[in-house]
Amino acid sequence: MQSPCINPCNTLRTLHQQSIPILTHHHHHSLSSSSLTFFSPRKSSYPRVWCSFDGNRRSPNRERSGEKNAGNGGERMKVKVKGKENVWSVDNEVAESDRERLGKKRGKKRVKKKKSQGGRVLVSGPMLMEVETVLQTQEPVIRPVWNTFASSVSGIWKGVGAVFSPITAEMEPIDIGKKNENLFDCYTLSHIEAVPSPSGGQTSQIIRRVNWVTLNPSGESRQSKEIGGTMKNHMLPKFESFDFEKSDLMEDDVMGMEPGLVFFEDGSYSRGPVDIPVVEANESNYYLSPTLKFEQCLVKGCHKRLRIVHTIEFSNGGSDIQIMRVAVYEEEWASPANLPDNSDLHFDLKPFSQRTRVKPSDLTGSWKVFEVSATPIYDDESLMEEINGNGMPYVYLCTEILKKTNLPENPGYFGEEEMLDMGDVTILWLPGGITAYVDVNNDGILCIGVGWYSDEGVNLVMERDYGVDGKLKEVRSKSEVKRRWAD
Repeated sequence: MQSPCINPCNTLRTLHQQSIPILTHHHHHSLSSSSLTFFSPRKSSYPRVWCSFDGNRRSPNRERSGEKNAGNGGERMKVKVKGKENVWSVDNEVAESDRERLGKKRGKKRVKKKKSQGGRVLVSGPMLMEVETVLQTQEPVIRPVWNTFASSVSGIWKGVGAVFSPITAEMEPIDIGKKNENLFDCYTLSHIEAVPSPSGGQTSQIIRRVNWVTLNPSGESRQSKEIGGTMKNHMLPKFESFDFEKSDLMEDDVMGMEPGLVFFEDGSYSRGPVDIPVVEANESNYYLSPTLKFEQCLVKGCHKRLRIVHTIEFSNGGSDIQIMRVAVYEEEWASPANLPDNSDLHFDLKPFSQRTRVKPSDLTGSWKVFEVSATPIYDDESLMEEINGNGMPYVYLCTEILKKTNLPENPGYFGEEEMLDMGDVTILWLPGGITAYVDVNNDGILCIGVGWYSDEGVNLVMERDYGVDGKLKEVRSKSEVKRRWAD
């Protein structure tokens, strides 16, 4: 099976086919999608969020009002927004200009959204950030060793997973049950092992085989039932109650020294294409819509990790970006890959539907940030020869700063009869301390990012940047520690 992150789906689609929601990579329907259009968009039945790849250019459809269509029981809309700065930018001047810009009165279209449960903050604009002090300027670091990385990711991992709407950040069905009911949560059992390369090279390959079971027809709603005259919360089946040897195969994947893979020795990585197809759209190629996957993995304490997979469609020669799906998996290491998991240790990861969502206020305040960045080298022909066997050549740099983060001016509250400016939607605030975002700054840089916050005051971040030419510019791994002491 081909890698889910690197290979685009180069299938030629008709306009009618583009109106059908994309399935997951294992044929499970996604209910909504979000799009960013950088040049002139064409009509589509998907809900879209429009913005310009060029910060000073506007879409020709910018003055159209929002559209709604209840064709499939879902809400469809079309709204327009401006390009925004990356969520975690470390540019003081940009942060200041964002603050001034957000303070001005804007004449954007507003779209009424459906009510969410509990009035929670599900989406918001970018956090406002300013650099307080540069503790260490950029310095080169040694490139991570592949064998160490392969050893870190190998093993048997138990996990939970869910899919979220790129528009509202609400949970979406991940599967259809035997009674034709929607199921929102899943348990996963991953077997990951490094094996010798079939070509006989020095670099091994990482084989990943994932089995899963799906459950929970209620989503995030707190289903209750009466037992003995008292109301008790509905309890989901435990991980141990399922036989994964008889469960369905969710994924069978091979990962090697791919040009677009940036990895670190603790097992964290960012995986995706080196080039996003960007060509001038015309009558001969307007229907070409490659769909790419961007998988980013964060590691906490070597034994827990978070994987987020963004599935994004690029159409109109790469000028239209449509976020099709956001899948989230949290996994816990159980045993080595060559040994069966016979331990009696309790699996303590809760399904995502049973967790509280991270709040914007959790990420405000002063932070000490340690960042390692990887920049690909395209100019040097001698280094480019490394791609054949040793992956893309990258330069690794590290830096350390103190930063201060403030709340966005306009957080999105999906309350009843409340009006939401979709121009401010950037961050999805997900259960379990997770944030996900796809954003475009004023220079046209596309940023695909994920964050993982814990109650200990640590926020792990992985970001992937692409330039206006579609080439990978930089990958950043950050460890942010909240300053809890007084100045």
